[in-house]
Amino acid sequence: MIIRIMGEGQFEVPDDQLAALNELDSSLERAVEAGDEAAFRGALGTLIEGVRAAGSPVPPDSLSGSELILPPEDATLDEVRALLSDDGLIPG
Repeated sequence: MIIRIMGEGQFEVPDDQLAALNELDSSLERAVEAGDEAAFRGALGTLIEGVRAAGSPVPPDSLSGSELILPPEDATLDEVRALLSDDGLIPG
């Protein structure tokens, strides 16, 4: 699966890593729902770092479409709240 981190680029993430990323996404979703800025900031950073660690960068000249798009690490709580779906940022 190709995941884009806005402002940074795309990462090819193996399907077997999605469950772990989904757990990180759930932590982010709980922090957003609680309006807890400190927990939100940590959870967003951890999720983005998880994508970087699990994935391989896609070359910038690649024409591959992103299946998921994550906000940048400096996104605000309100910006992320607007992006969340019923499944969080990473469905599953």
